[in-house]
Amino acid sequence: MPADGDLAEAASVLRTGGLVAFPTETVYGLGANASDARAAARIFEAKARPSFDPLITHLADVADLEPLVGAVPPAVAALAARFWPGPLTLLVDRPAVIPPIVTSGLATMAVRVPDNAYARRLIAAAGVPVAAPSANRFGQLSPTRAEHVVRGLGGAVDVVLDGGPTRCGIESTIVDARGERPVVLRLGALPVEELEKVTGPVTIRPGSSGQPVAPGALAAHYAPRTPLRLPAAGVAATSGSVPGMLRGYLAFRDRPAGDWTAVEVLSVSGDLTEAAARLFEALHRLDAAGVDEIVAEPVPETGVGRAVNDRLRRAAATWHSAN
Repeated sequence: MPADGDLAEAASVLRTGGLVAFPTETVYGLGANASDARAAARIFEAKARPSFDPLITHLADVADLEPLVGAVPPAVAALAARFWPGPLTLLVDRPAVIPPIVTSGLATMAVRVPDNAYARRLIAAAGVPVAAPSANRFGQLSPTRAEHVVRGLGGAVDVVLDGGPTRCGIESTIVDARGERPVVLRLGALPVEELEKVTGPVTIRPGSSGQPVAPGALAAHYAPRTPLRLPAAGVAATSGSVPGMLRGYLAFRDRPAGDWTAVEVLSVSGDLTEAAARLFEALHRLDAAGVDEIVAEPVPETGVGRAVNDRLRRAAATWHSAN
């Protein structure tokens, strides 16, 4: 369905336990009624997502947070007031109305208000909080277009709302601000530098290989079906030609030398925001190019570039751990 049309049908599907994929400013989410345990279970089933990886609950408005969770810690409230709607997910105590399956049994709940008018209209029309991880098979590339959702999940979704390409292109930044010093649990579309203008210094916790304390925090994640490799530090990949192997290259701003089967450039102007917005779309194209391997070039480790590199490292770790 077009996301700019009448959302009444999609809202009804959410209210009654169905699955709706919808655009946000980050990536497309796979939504279900967060207060309905059976509906939330359908998310895990559709994505083949392990039950230990918690979901993010989405709200239509900042004002919806306190009625849902009760008293909000001052630092959490300040960040919500400053960055919502936007690509920031915050941890709060799980309210009783949200079943434990949504938080994978954790006492905390990840929550945000998306900066996408279609998403907020849908959630408001549904009248329920909406649990929504990325609308893809678990561990694979996140979807930034409706066709990525259809290709990856197909008939497992009841309704797919097509709102065009997403603006940010990578997932939200996740922060636990309940303690004395905020902890970034997942790098994302809101740069750490912007956070620190409000909070002061933060702690960045790397991905985990065990029980995650926040969504999308596993050390191996966000991977294409094609093996992805990062060049060794300080070593440029100058040739794509390897006997008997078709190779693709993901470049930051300059096309690489050599005979590569497929090349994607994230930003010819060196704009990190553009690079982040194009990251998953470029990897989707390389994944469909029929290559045997993708070589991915890191971007500058600053601003949103830190989140881009985080996604590339996790994608590479998926294949490293598989081997």
